[in-house]
Amino acid sequence: MLNDTIAAISTPLGEGGLAIIRLSGPEALAVASLCFQPIGKHSAKPCEARTHTVHYGKIIRQGHVVDEVMLTVLRSPRTFTREDIVEISCHGGILSAKLVLDSVLESGARAALPGEFTKRAFLNGRIDLTQAEAVVDLIHSRTELALTAANEQLAGKLSHRINQLRDDMVNTLAHIEAHIDFPDEDIAPDTKEKLLERLESSVAFMTALLRTANEGQILRRGIRAAIVGRPNVGKSSLLNQLLGHDRAIVSPIAGTTRDTIEETANIRGLPIVFVDTAGLRDSGDALEIEGIRRSRETLMQADLILQVFDVSEPLTREDEAYLMEFGHKKRILVNNKIDLPHRLSLPGVGNAPVVGVCCVSGEGLEILKDSIKNLIWAGEINADMLQVMINSRHQEALHRARTSTQRSLEALRTNLTLELAAMDLRIATNAVGEIVGKTSTEDLLDSIFSQFCLGK
Repeated sequence: MLNDTIAAISTPLGEGGLAIIRLSGPEALAVASLCFQPIGKHSAKPCEARTHTVHYGKIIRQGHVVDEVMLTVLRSPRTFTREDIVEISCHGGILSAKLVLDSVLESGARAALPGEFTKRAFLNGRIDLTQAEAVVDLIHSRTELALTAANEQLAGKLSHRINQLRDDMVNTLAHIEAHIDFPDEDIAPDTKEKLLERLESSVAFMTALLRTANEGQILRRGIRAAIVGRPNVGKSSLLNQLLGHDRAIVSPIAGTTRDTIEETANIRGLPIVFVDTAGLRDSGDALEIEGIRRSRETLMQADLILQVFDVSEPLTREDEAYLMEFGHKKRILVNNKIDLPHRLSLPGVGNAPVVGVCCVSGEGLEILKDSIKNLIWAGEINADMLQVMINSRHQEALHRARTSTQRSLEALRTNLTLELAAMDLRIATNAVGEIVGKTSTEDLLDSIFSQFCLGK
């Protein structure tokens, strides 16, 4: 796969100021030279140009000018993929970018697969697997905290700790296998104690990393917060206030929201996907019935519920039923319209926070945001924490590694055969190696890089 030259449009399709077409591979300079015509005495053909230089010219296809471009030459190994790279900046637009890409493909390049540039960076040793995944996290970041965490991982902070863990486990395994090779020599008590200490330290380290999984998932994917309640209690108004702009239609007419509306907001640095749902009530309207059905599906998938009440009205039977129905979910009770005379009295609601707001003036919104953050993320978010937040793939590999290490530890403690201890520790070491890509399969790599966009 690394013997050919790939090309793709690396910017989103659509009209814009610029579009970038990227090439990478052993023939990248030669391919670009076939379709690039330099203009001016300071511009040169890519195959003749010095590394890390930019050249002005035109892309020629079948004898016709496609576009005026700026072409950047980056010679290996000082490139993202550690291969020769050419980046062509043309005018933004679907057609111009496509025609430049067509010119490059006709000159001998192959269309890149999703994530293939980053995959080559990994295969060529430029980055490891956790850093490759950080590229995706960086692109998909929706808050500054998520961006910081992705940058820390891209810088190798997580890789360094995982490699350190693996090195410790490999050293321990080497000691155990050395005693297997020389069965006449028993493990000295102090040596055995040191081996047990190393394994216990590895288990403790993996346990600490596993504790970061939930926070890592929150930063990467966000959480879903469903806004629910009877019709006309102010659910859409609350959504608009939390987003900071008008996203949902607000009307005094009950049943205005006929479908779920989703929008992501940055709440105290955390990405929260708010879902405004149709008002829950019995209805004979077919469209409203469908909206309510979708609302209930959303409620099943929600990580958090904002249950909205109108404090200017007394508690209804519907309110009481929904208080019971959603009692098992993580939720915040939001008393809206606190600027009006209070007629609402809520029964005991357990540990659920109760926050009063006014969606007209915005009063109470900051307290509500604090309550949302505190429910899903305990304590402060500090820089050290952002360095080592694992994802679901890392979590699964670490679970396997910890389980096998604990079996190896138990085998040593109870004086079982050293072969059993070594076998389990070898399994654990391979599982840890999967995280950074030191032990990986083609299926695993295909699964990871298929999540990337084209041109990255």
